[in-house]
Amino acid sequence: MSYPIAERPLWVPDTARIADANITAFTRQAEARWGRSFADYAALHGWSVDQPAEFWTSIWEYGEVKGSRGDVVLEDGDRMPGARWFPGARLNFAENLLRQRDDSDALVFWGEDRVHNRLSHGDLYRQVAHFAAALKDMGVEPGDRVAAWMPNLPETIVVMLAATSIGAIFSSASPDFGVQGVLDRFGQIEPKVLVAVDGYYYNGKIVDCLDRLAAITDGLPSVKRVVVVPYVHAKHDLSHVHHARVLAEFVKPFLAETEIPFVRLPFDHPLYIMYSSGTTGVPKCIVHCAGGVLLQHLKELKLHGDVKPGDKLFYFTTCGWMMWNWLVSGLAAGATLLLYDGSPMIGNGAILFDYAQSEGMTHFGTSAKFIDGIAKAGLRPGSTHNLTKLRAMFSTGSPLVPEGFEYVYREIKADLCLSSISGGTDIVSCFVLGNPTLPVYAGEIQCKGLGMAVDVFDETGTPVRSEKGELVCTRPFPVMPIGFWKDDDGARYRAAYFARFDNVWCHGDYSEITAHDGLIIYGRSDATLNPGGVRIGTAEIYRQVEKLEEVVEALVIGQQWPPGDAADVRVVLFVKLREGLALDDALIARVRQTIRDNTTPRHVPAKVVQVKDIPRTKSGKIVELAVRSVVHGEPVKNVEALANPAALDEFRARPELQS
Repeated sequence: MSYPIAERPLWVPDTARIADANITAFTRQAEARWGRSFADYAALHGWSVDQPAEFWTSIWEYGEVKGSRGDVVLEDGDRMPGARWFPGARLNFAENLLRQRDDSDALVFWGEDRVHNRLSHGDLYRQVAHFAAALKDMGVEPGDRVAAWMPNLPETIVVMLAATSIGAIFSSASPDFGVQGVLDRFGQIEPKVLVAVDGYYYNGKIVDCLDRLAAITDGLPSVKRVVVVPYVHAKHDLSHVHHARVLAEFVKPFLAETEIPFVRLPFDHPLYIMYSSGTTGVPKCIVHCAGGVLLQHLKELKLHGDVKPGDKLFYFTTCGWMMWNWLVSGLAAGATLLLYDGSPMIGNGAILFDYAQSEGMTHFGTSAKFIDGIAKAGLRPGSTHNLTKLRAMFSTGSPLVPEGFEYVYREIKADLCLSSISGGTDIVSCFVLGNPTLPVYAGEIQCKGLGMAVDVFDETGTPVRSEKGELVCTRPFPVMPIGFWKDDDGARYRAAYFARFDNVWCHGDYSEITAHDGLIIYGRSDATLNPGGVRIGTAEIYRQVEKLEEVVEALVIGQQWPPGDAADVRVVLFVKLREGLALDDALIARVRQTIRDNTTPRHVPAKVVQVKDIPRTKSGKIVELAVRSVVHGEPVKNVEALANPAALDEFRARPELQS
């Protein structure tokens, strides 16, 4: 069973929007540069994967990358992994983000409804210069690690730019991670410097971080300096935190520094270390290179996102999610970044739209769950707020169902490009994205990313259309990870992405390419259900059950049945209901009937169970695999990866699941 494919688009760009789009200008420039002609997006995409040297050279030129490109674009282009991009290039990531030094806004920050501030491009450059000089004085060199246990503050961006300006590798985690969660990540990469916040605001409350910081520092013997960023406290007793200095003290000797001596390094020099969710074990440390991230993000932001100089770019994200890294690259596209930290539901869910109205937001990025949540809450931002400047809305984190698309166009804004996008930490970017020159169909991601040879394979490795299968990428791309940290022979890296199909990246998303050449994601492949041998994507069930007014959220797993029989599973659905409601036989019957009427009998859950909360990762993704492990009496290897680990307790030894 698949989503019904919409015959009519929800939005079609007018001729003026198409003519003004960056991707249109890029297409004309590429046609002139290479003597080619592209009749439509399909032709442009085909060229981008068939002629990678031409395409990525054009991205470098259109993005006005600062650095030397070298003479060779791609070596060993038939190898995955193993391809090398721009082997003779030299560049610095931070230099490409710090292009301006004027008094216009670089960063605007809202910390819930408590803190508002802004930083000009000139101030940002100066603060980076000060921090970079302090790092160099600490002995930080290219390849050293600088870690940040920080909220989405302007200071976090300053630290990242300072570290990468001298060739250090930056890594971050959000302060809602507990001590063990931080040590599981930073302990593997052994940072020389740790930057941490004193606390943060969430839902109107202050959450202190200093006691946890002391424990984290005790567990990181590699750290030579801890820099504490004031946010919620005016005074700080840091006597119990080894090697600690407040930010102002750390940079004070270097306030006369006004220039940044950017270190230009090879294209594949490490930039970021990022982490898998860690719900099946200690997180994998994924190493991304500076050149690949820069080119990929320039392509996605400028072409697929249509971000222009002076635009106001927002994404609701923490520093533990790859969308933070994606957002920060907006500086290279000339955008003002709108940063937010805290709960998105302050002011009954309206605060982000207050922000959009106040700052003239042009690009609003969020999660599918946020859209679903405000829809269920009955918000009508298009009626309550002035969103005149808003041109694009991004959604990711989980599949955006057709009803979510319809809500956006009905209640937020009728004339915008709603871009459901999908990729992951694995590539710190996207495989499939939006496009301001293409129609938007309910439930569909608009297109494959330029330069990404995206396909869908069946079990035998054969490409399929209008059928569900594995999302793959059949050719190398510049933002493939360098590898995993301390995986010297590359065995774990190859096992993660290349074990399923030889020389093909298998991403682990259960997907479909539609008749419009768009894509639908049905959930993670490892979480798909297989009752009676019929493969079912979890998103298909969520779409139906979450239509019901009583249901706030749901999670579905396959339970081995009979117990111990790994050959077959039955579908078990857990539901979180609106406050004050209880699951009864009548509601169970409605749940089952709704799923049966709109999918197939195979999708209908054998058991429907009420829970108080749905466990999720720090970035908001529900964790079917962890719940499946708990239900089967197996250990969850890393509960520190969860935002609400206590929620798992409710799933243990449920009597309803014993019969």
